[in-house]
Amino acid sequence: MSRESHPEGKVSRRGLVVAAIVLCVGVGYVVSDGIASRGAGEEKLKQWTEAQALPTVAVFTPKLSANISALELPGRMEAYARAPIYARVSGYLKSWTVDIGASVKAGQLLAEIEAPDLDQQLLQAKAALASAQASEALALVTAQRWQAMAGTNSVSRQAIDEKLGDLTVKQAQTKAAQAALDRLEVLSTYKKVAAPFDGIVTARNTDLGALINADNANGLALFVISDVTKLRLYVNVPQNFVPAIRLNAKAHITVPEHPGASYKAIVEASARAVDAASGTTRMQLVVKNANGDLMPGSFANVRFDLPANATAVDVPASALVIDQGGIRVATLDAEDRVKFKTVEIGRDLGRVVEISSGLAADDRVIESPPDGLVDGDKVRVVVGGRGAGQVTPPPAKTSPGAR
Repeated sequence: MSRESHPEGKVSRRGLVVAAIVLCVGVGYVVSDGIASRGAGEEKLKQWTEAQALPTVAVFTPKLSANISALELPGRMEAYARAPIYARVSGYLKSWTVDIGASVKAGQLLAEIEAPDLDQQLLQAKAALASAQASEALALVTAQRWQAMAGTNSVSRQAIDEKLGDLTVKQAQTKAAQAALDRLEVLSTYKKVAAPFDGIVTARNTDLGALINADNANGLALFVISDVTKLRLYVNVPQNFVPAIRLNAKAHITVPEHPGASYKAIVEASARAVDAASGTTRMQLVVKNANGDLMPGSFANVRFDLPANATAVDVPASALVIDQGGIRVATLDAEDRVKFKTVEIGRDLGRVVEISSGLAADDRVIESPPDGLVDGDKVRVVVGGRGAGQVTPPPAKTSPGAR
């Protein structure tokens, strides 16, 4: 029995040794695998932690501006030709023939003034001219007689020259009297007040029997005649828009009394100077008004179509950074590093701002730059597009021995 049991005992001890070796190898493999897994997990955790330490930003690509480039300004319309009619002679209003709103033609009688003082001055001037002409005739006859006696040596040469000089004086007095009479006769024609051009009567400030004072420019005009077949439209244009509005440029106007209607106007003249008080330049436009729809003195809203800026792009107002460096936007390069660009604002449209220069359509722009960003900072871009996206969570910790 001892011979049979010895081999079995020997085999058992060998099996135990092999089993122990296998067990040790397995334990070593499990331990090494756990250590490797722990190291990989810690590395991933470290990378995730470092990524979370970077500023998280949302980016977008600006779009070319689709907004219609236009400028709207208030304006004031005036008659293309306007003439206040004042009296040239003093007297009393004898009659008037037209009232406000009436259409008149050039030379048409508007009113007539009764001027008794002028009539008396005219009679006096005629009498003065007759007296001067009589004196001239007498001086002429006298001078001729004295010249005839010059050959007889009965009169001195001095006396003859005196008679000729007196004739010259009398001739000058006659001319002066004639000029005075002509002036009064011309002035007498102004007793009839006539229209200077075709138009309408926009004001009448007199009535029958009213006392008329000649050349009273400080008082009210008797009538105001306005040519409204076309109107002048005056607009004060801000200085920075003046270069974009050139002569013969077209504009569209609207008026409150005709809602929904639009009228065309053309830039006719520019003051070519900036008013220091308002920072604007006055421009004159011409509006055709053959139908008489528009009224002089009325308000109008003027819309200029400005040349489009092919490089202008739109960005949200939140993308702007305004500090001591000026107006800037934060962009990202290919390595997701911050690069600030200085820009110029074309128009502020509220939530959207039109950038006229400094930014390209293919730039990646940070939508809302966090405080403290500087050039060269590394950032983490949000996944999922502008203003959206989810932050990737850290990897789950791996327990030792897990595969």
